[in-house]
Amino acid sequence: MLDIEAKDNDVGFWCSIDFRIDEIDILFSTKNVNKLFGGADVEEGFPLERVTQDYPMKIVWKKGFIRLVLVGGILWMLLILLASLFHVWSCQSSISFFSAMCNKESKVFSMLDSLGFVPKGQSQHRCPIPVVSDPDKIKIPKGRTPDEIVKNLTYVLDDEILPDGTLSSPLFGGHQNWAQREESFRLKSDMKLHCGFIRNGGAEMAPADINYAKKCRFVVASGIFDGYDVPHQPSNLSPRSKKLFCFLMAVDETSLEFIKGNVTVREDNDGGKWVGIWRLVLLKHPPYDEPRRNGKVPKILTHRMFPNTQYSIWIDGKMELMVDPLQILERYLWRGKHTFAISQHKHHRSIYEEADANKRRKRYARPLIDLHMKIYRYEGLEAWDPTKKTVSDVPEGAIIVREHTAMSNLFSCLWFNEVHLFTPRDQLSFGYIVYRLGGLFKFFMFPNCEYNSLFVLHPHIREHSSRIEWVTSWNQLKGNGSISNKGKDWDQASAKNGLVESRGGLGLWTPYPANLDSVVLPPVARTSKAG
Repeated sequence: MLDIEAKDNDVGFWCSIDFRIDEIDILFSTKNVNKLFGGADVEEGFPLERVTQDYPMKIVWKKGFIRLVLVGGILWMLLILLASLFHVWSCQSSISFFSAMCNKESKVFSMLDSLGFVPKGQSQHRCPIPVVSDPDKIKIPKGRTPDEIVKNLTYVLDDEILPDGTLSSPLFGGHQNWAQREESFRLKSDMKLHCGFIRNGGAEMAPADINYAKKCRFVVASGIFDGYDVPHQPSNLSPRSKKLFCFLMAVDETSLEFIKGNVTVREDNDGGKWVGIWRLVLLKHPPYDEPRRNGKVPKILTHRMFPNTQYSIWIDGKMELMVDPLQILERYLWRGKHTFAISQHKHHRSIYEEADANKRRKRYARPLIDLHMKIYRYEGLEAWDPTKKTVSDVPEGAIIVREHTAMSNLFSCLWFNEVHLFTPRDQLSFGYIVYRLGGLFKFFMFPNCEYNSLFVLHPHIREHSSRIEWVTSWNQLKGNGSISNKGKDWDQASAKNGLVESRGGLGLWTPYPANLDSVVLPPVARTSKAG
């Protein structure tokens, strides 16, 4: 490189030119300088002095603008980073005000978690599950767990005869009255009670599906109703479990058509329909008006749908199972000699807390939830506290692990009867049944962080909404109020019937045999976003 410094004495312009030896010489005269800046020769009358004054100002302006853009971009990125870090910190905070601001299901939180910004050691969202590493080494118990309290359980199959001798219109859950309900909580060796599947009450299965299920001793069951999901294939299945388990997915006709339009459904020689490992079991004539209540049939009454099954694992339709089912049975049933296992809720332990959250999040009509809770409060259910023998009164019901013993089946029947009589929010009834059985029903409620390690949670295909969920007053229920603009399924209920379900929740419309006016619900402290 050579440096040449030149000076034009006429105009007082200094310049420095760098060039390589092998490059051609550059003629840099006053004319070339002027032309370089878009001006004319001095001899042609263009004042070079103006160029020399304006050009540095343009450079300063351009540099200043670039600096402003860069500084503004850096500040904006720092602001986003600080907001994201605050979001992560709020999710770990023990201060209720800040923890209530956290949304762990948001895309931002998921992205930060995947990038490693969420502290794994402090988060209780997921934790390792102490399962046996090799499913082939798991020893399956022989025989069944003996029934010690309830030894023989039978079910009401036909609806009641009315006082005038006629048969009432059949309901899937029957017309259980208050006296029959009270009697069902009195445990005896031989018991007969309502447990869904009243003849001609709906939810009929095809003969081919009934025959297929008869051979299933081990079942992973799930369900999709009203077209809100598509089946998700389980992961990490051992060859042993693939041979041992039947994977049965209960669907209604709406969901079957939706699934056919979105994923590949193959049909076998017997007419069975399959999506991957799942066999789709069609329930014709949905028994209830409300899709959420329909979904409780296969979830709670798995033992009634598949009566030959000894062990079942229920998972919600939006879940993708990530753990081998044999490992689940060993961990949650066989290791501790349990017959029923369910996860505890991640936020609430008291039924009254869960009821308050359901009202806030518009999960069912608020006045009906209040009436439901007043009945439980009148019948002696206290809010959960650490002195209770149970870990919690509120489960996370997306997974239920069961051995179908008489006592386990009885609990499921009683639980379903409450869902049939009151609200479809089954988490509100679980702790009440435990209370009414006086501690005689033994179950394992495992930590919520293990529940979150069992699945990948997929979002619903579309949001679920129905008119009854948005009701805030008795006037609306009686047809004197107005509701508008509340989602795609807002016209689910017909104008004739208003907002009242015609086949479920009858206990909320049948006069209760006591005065509930003086019942006061326990106060609820909201300590989380969900409650």
